[in-house]
Amino acid sequence: MTLKDKACVTGIGETVYMRGSTSSAFELQLQASLAAIADAGLKPAQIDGVIPIGIVSGTADDFIDNFGIPDLKFSTLVPHGGASPVMALQSAAAAVAAGVCSHVLITFGRNVTAAALTRAGARIHTMPAFHFVTEFEYPFGAIAPAQLYAPMARRHMELYGTTEAHFAEVAIACREHALRNSNALMKKPITLEDHHRSRMIADPFRLLDCSLESDGGAAIVVSAADQAADLRQRRVYISGVAEGHPDSPGAITQRPDMTSLGLAKCAPRAFQMAGVTPQDMDLLEIYDCFTYAVIRQLEDLGFCAKGEGGPFIADGRLRPGGALPTNTHGGLLSQAHVWGLNHVVELTRQLRGQAGLAQVPGAELGLVTGYGDMGDGAVAILRRG
Repeated sequence: MTLKDKACVTGIGETVYMRGSTSSAFELQLQASLAAIADAGLKPAQIDGVIPIGIVSGTADDFIDNFGIPDLKFSTLVPHGGASPVMALQSAAAAVAAGVCSHVLITFGRNVTAAALTRAGARIHTMPAFHFVTEFEYPFGAIAPAQLYAPMARRHMELYGTTEAHFAEVAIACREHALRNSNALMKKPITLEDHHRSRMIADPFRLLDCSLESDGGAAIVVSAADQAADLRQRRVYISGVAEGHPDSPGAITQRPDMTSLGLAKCAPRAFQMAGVTPQDMDLLEIYDCFTYAVIRQLEDLGFCAKGEGGPFIADGRLRPGGALPTNTHGGLLSQAHVWGLNHVVELTRQLRGQAGLAQVPGAELGLVTGYGDMGDGAVAILRRG
């Protein structure tokens, strides 16, 4: 049994991304969901599977009530932070491949302005899964993700010579992509000097190394491949998908290797399922909670050896027109922070050839990753049908 090409992303939807939205997180989620369903050429009542993402998302019952779904056959929660959207692709693909349901809605909404609980630092310390962090790191002042991930980045710098200039290259690449996206928050170009002048948040992370806090919603529809042919959009197949979890998943500092990620365990499975290699990719959408995370994931995905991520990207490889365009929407660093579901939306748009000024010419095959709070990983390889 393989999930290869058994499911397609058939609908995508986003709200306008902003700060200070007057809509609730659930309202934003509903707006994006309706847009994704319409994009697929479906009606809300035809959705028979729902995967809400995040602690602020609506429940399956909420979608039954709001969309008038007569027979919801599948629902689940995927509680792994920023890895959840890509992990949800695996759950949705498995559900439709098994014939449990036909059309699964994966959906997320966020309003950080209205609800402090949606901020990552507040969320981490209210969840039982992070009791190691609360017990061993919180007392020493490690409260927010920047403080929790900083030792991992610093360790990588000490072991392999990764530099702030390498981090800056990721930030600059994402910003250059964002300038081509009308639905991106950050519209001002940045330089290496701008990066180095931005204030320190948690050494070695500066402000421009950190993802945005933003309001908005995103959603996708995953359909059984044999039912997608008659829908509105060109099929985008899920050819390979997998998830993986790091050793000591509850705390970074308790690991034998602080630079280890779950992505190293699942990436080979996804490539094997799809029958392709990293060198076959036309573009990447890499979860970019911090600039360092992009470099580290490129290593675990097999684009370069561990420790070589900094030099690998240093020649503009990730920028528009580069050899490996990455985060072509601007990513979490420059478009918006929607837990990475916007990365799945963007890859689908690119493979349809609908990305406008941001379009990568001839894009047929790409991958998207998810990165959970302490290094949970997920990867999906999508191809144009």
